[in-house]
Amino acid sequence: MAKDTSRREFLRAARGAGAGFALASLPTAKPRRPQTEEEEVAPGEDLMREHGVLNRVLLIYEEALRRLDSRRDLPPEALSGAAGIIHRFIESYHEKLEEDNLFPRFEKARKLVDLVAVLREQHQAGRRVTADIQRLAARGGITGDADRTKLTGALRLFIRMYRPHEAREDTVLFPAFRTIVSSKEYEELGEAFEEKEHQLFGREGFEGVVAEVAGLEKQLGIYELSLFTPR
Repeated sequence: MAKDTSRREFLRAARGAGAGFALASLPTAKPRRPQTEEEEVAPGEDLMREHGVLNRVLLIYEEALRRLDSRRDLPPEALSGAAGIIHRFIESYHEKLEEDNLFPRFEKARKLVDLVAVLREQHQAGRRVTADIQRLAARGGITGDADRTKLTGALRLFIRMYRPHEAREDTVLFPAFRTIVSSKEYEELGEAFEEKEHQLFGREGFEGVVAEVAGLEKQLGIYELSLFTPR
């Protein structure tokens, strides 16, 4: 009887040890990353999504051209608002980031220097055209035929330059930028870009500017994406 009892105790102990070993052998679950209020955005992605804002303003410009060409009503505040976003968000912020943080690094690394030179020149040209658009789009500035002709010309020049400008940056400059800076420097630039964005545009930052663009799209009746689907 004593032998049977000892044997049962031995088997129970062995089973317990085996279960403990099996549990210890299972892969431990990776700790979940704590959720933050705002996901970090890499510099390249940040600049590309800002090009999305630019593209949506170019759609507003194209709608303004259609209305001007057909002599339909065009609320001057919608066009001046769009030009204001270009000036504040694209020229004074987005392009300034490129001029202060990307272009000098490419020039120092002696990479894509010809492209950078053209991009710099186009930034300056764009600012001159934006100033013309803002002046001509002011209330009462598009009533005469002469001003209407100047305004449509300025809008066409701006659209024609910035379509290839942003496309070349998205497909050539921004991908190459990752290869000329260290991972640490790239991460620090992302944080600096985010800090500058909120410093200039408040807590909502990029999202606030997108909402501003959406308001202008709604004013012109081009907000619904389905409107652009071929019938």
